[in-house]
Amino acid sequence: MRYFNTVGIAETCSTISLYFIAMPLKYIGDNEILVKVIGPIHGILWSLYIGLLGLGWLQEKWNMRAVFIGGFLSLLPGGPIWLERRLDNEEYLPSINQN
Repeated sequence: MRYFNTVGIAETCSTISLYFIAMPLKYIGDNEILVKVIGPIHGILWSLYIGLLGLGWLQEKWNMRAVFIGGFLSLLPGGPIWLERRLDNEEYLPSINQN
């Protein structure tokens, strides 16, 4: 699970660049080249992030509430970073970081 933070940051960067750069250029500027480049990269990073959430549930015994919160937050720009900052805070995500 040492890559969870790195993948979360990369997924956040790809989400922000897709939502706020590539998609406006596609729909406002009628240029979809960035969506064709960033879209698949974002898809791979998002799938990897969701896979790591599942792995955390299976191997690290994270509770299901934390996994669902992480899945929901993966849809929001900055959500994975917000989750990562609260991994050790039991008030927000109880038992997500049991070792």
